[in-house]
Amino acid sequence: MTTNSVTVERRIAAAQGVVWEVVTDLRGMERTLSGVSKVEVLAGEQFGVGSRWRETRRMFGKDATEEMWVTECEAPERYVVEAESHGTHYVSEWVLRADGPITTTVRMTFSGTPTGGAAGFLAKVMGRLGAGAVRKAIAKDLEDVAAAAEGR
Repeated sequence: MTTNSVTVERRIAAAQGVVWEVVTDLRGMERTLSGVSKVEVLAGEQFGVGSRWRETRRMFGKDATEEMWVTECEAPERYVVEAESHGTHYVSEWVLRADGPITTTVRMTFSGTPTGGAAGFLAKVMGRLGAGAVRKAIAKDLEDVAAAAEGR
């Protein structure tokens, strides 16, 4: 199976703890990320392994709703979110590296692995074509996170 992945990094002028609060605030995600129009928390009052939510965002000109869940969490440095959709298994890894008392570098890696069948084949073919759009969406999310964290 071929895994397609995109990684984007951004330096944010805010302490690691502040950035962590922003990127793990599921209930505030609609206000923070301009690409997200709705979030429905399904499990996990405190963010961590087992937290689960439905997220609606605009991608490729259409609203898409996906169910996501946290599979790894090492506060305030790293977490991993997974999702299954249209014949593809998605993994998003967020890494927050403190570069000083008020500077944090955030690296987000998004990958998709086809799980088989016709939909998986289509996802594999479209993965390369959609990588630029995914990179742009991640960069925008990180821009939104920076604005929220730096504004605190």
